[in-house]
Amino acid sequence: MGNKRNIFIAAFVLLLAAGGWFWYQSAEREKEQSAHELKLSGNVDVREVSLAFRGSDRVGELLVAEGDTVKKGQVLARLETKELALTLARTRADVAAQQSLVELLHNGTRPEEIRRAEETLNAARANSEFAESVMIRRQQVYDESEGVSRQELERAISQAAEAAAQTAAAEQAYEEAVAGPRAEEIAQAEAKLESLRQELARQEYLMSETALIAPSDGVIRSRLLEVGDMASPQLAVFKLSLNDKKWVRAYVRETDLGKVHEGQKAQVIIDSFLKEPIEGQVGYISGTAEFTPKTVQTDDLRTSLLYEIRVYVTDTDNRLRLGMPATVRVAL
Repeated sequence: MGNKRNIFIAAFVLLLAAGGWFWYQSAEREKEQSAHELKLSGNVDVREVSLAFRGSDRVGELLVAEGDTVKKGQVLARLETKELALTLARTRADVAAQQSLVELLHNGTRPEEIRRAEETLNAARANSEFAESVMIRRQQVYDESEGVSRQELERAISQAAEAAAQTAAAEQAYEEAVAGPRAEEIAQAEAKLESLRQELARQEYLMSETALIAPSDGVIRSRLLEVGDMASPQLAVFKLSLNDKKWVRAYVRETDLGKVHEGQKAQVIIDSFLKEPIEGQVGYISGTAEFTPKTVQTDDLRTSLLYEIRVYVTDTDNRLRLGMPATVRVAL
């Protein structure tokens, strides 16, 4: 019985010695490791974009939901476009009509139009000559024998003047037909055509803006509007978490602040992938202390100061999530 007790005691002592030795070795390894790296705890932070439409109208279509992974350039939603489509069709018609007018002015007057103007001029001249001859005869009769009334004479004079005016107008129309459009008229028509084209381009741009496009690869974190809601530039439709650059926000004690610097290599480890660290580097070190009294009045408080650092990583496998706890190991 005594031997068994002694054996038990010896085994217990041996176990304690082994545990102590293991603890000592672990402590030594931890101490040696701490001399070569700085271990910190923090949380994952990501950039988010609030996506809103440029114009104001009803939401016509939503193509993604919360949690969906999207690619840069992917269409996420669309506005109703009926009113803008009608305006766009009218502007296109105006551009086509003005283009035809510019081409007409550049081509000049057709020979058929010149011939018609010449015929009109000849007819006006003949009519003017006849009216003038009637006026002359009645004037002679009135002067010699007063064989016509004063009223008939004045009517003949008026008809002759009217025929002369019509002849002058026909001559001007014929000259314009022969000369063709003036340079100023062509320039004015071309300027109006350019103005219509610019308006068409503006409306086409507004039509393209009725589609909400993902600016970068990411994950939809929030869907804030639904189909039928009234959208505007002030109302976000989605919140998009970007995948291009993520970081872990951690805090360093004042006593360890001198051990870290921008560009220093680091590793980020999360609980789901303990053996697969994500490589990164220190990209930001705060110039002011965090979570401390406004004034440091003792040495103990001074050594308790904490400074924010950010370790930036490229998370190609999209493992990191906003707010996720993570361990940071900074190589010294």
